[in-house]
Amino acid sequence: MVASKINIKGITSVTLINIDNEDYISLTDIAKLKNPHEPKDAIKNWMRNRSTIEYLALWEKINNLNFKGVEIDPLLFNAGSNSFTLSPTRWVELTNAKGIVTKTGRGGGTYAQKDIAFEFASWISAEFKLYLIKEFQRLKEDENRRLSLDWNLNRTLSKINYKIHTDAIKEHIIPPVISKKKEGILYANEADVLNVALFGRTAKEWRQENTDKKGNIRDYATIEQLLVLANIESMNAEFIRMDLPQKERLIKLNQIAITQLKSLTANTDIKKLSSNNDEQ
Repeated sequence: MVASKINIKGITSVTLINIDNEDYISLTDIAKLKNPHEPKDAIKNWMRNRSTIEYLALWEKINNLNFKGVEIDPLLFNAGSNSFTLSPTRWVELTNAKGIVTKTGRGGGTYAQKDIAFEFASWISAEFKLYLIKEFQRLKEDENRRLSLDWNLNRTLSKINYKIHTDAIKEHIIPPVISKKKEGILYANEADVLNVALFGRTAKEWRQENTDKKGNIRDYATIEQLLVLANIESMNAEFIRMDLPQKERLIKLNQIAITQLKSLTANTDIKKLSSNNDEQ
C-alpha cells in the first residue's frame, strides 16, 4: 500500500492511497478535525444520516456492479433514529460496497474513494472540503508533471539509442551503393525487428489495428516498454556489428525484452511511476 500525504493549511495531514487505480482518502484523518480523540465516532455519526446512506448507495450503484442495493432498505428505514448506528465495516459487509474500505495495522483506518471523501469533508467543514480539493488537485498535477518528465526523458533516450541503432545498420547492412528508397526500406525493416521483439507486431500491423489513433506504436508505449526499447536498440546495434543473422537477433532480443519487462514490472519504483499515471 503506497501512501502519500497532503497538508491542509498546516492544520492536519491527510493520507491518500491507491486501490485498483482509484484514489482513496483517509476519512480517519479528516474526522480528527472534528473529533481528534475518537475519529471513528465522527465517521459513524456521518454514516447514520439518511442523506449519507442515499449518497453512498448512489455512488455504489454507479461504480460497483456487485453492490447489494436491496440491503439498504432497512438502513434507510432506521436512519436517523436514536438507536441506529452504522459503521464502515457493517456497511461493507451488508452491501458489498467498495467505495469505503477499512485498513488495519500501520497506516490503517477508514478510507473512501475521493468523491465520497470530499462529501464527508463537506459534512465536517465546507471550508475544509475546499482546501482538501485544492491540495488534492495540486498533488495530482505535481504527479502528472513528474510522470510527463520521466516519460519524455525515456522517449528521448530511446531516440538517442535509435541513432546508434541506425548507424549500425548503415555500417553493416546497407551496401555501399543503394537508392534512398531501398535504404529507407532497410531501416524500417530493422525497426520492425525491435517492434516485433518488444510489442509482438510490426508498425504496419499496429496501424491497421489502431486506425483511430495518431502517431505510431512507440508513442503509446509504457515507461517500462520505453526503457526496454532503449536497451534492446543498443543490443541490436551490437548484434548487427557481430554479423548475427536477423532471425537470430530477433529471437535474442525477444528473450531479452521478456526478461527485462518482467524485472521492471516487479520493480516498486517503476510501479510508483506507472501508478502516478493511473493514479492517474
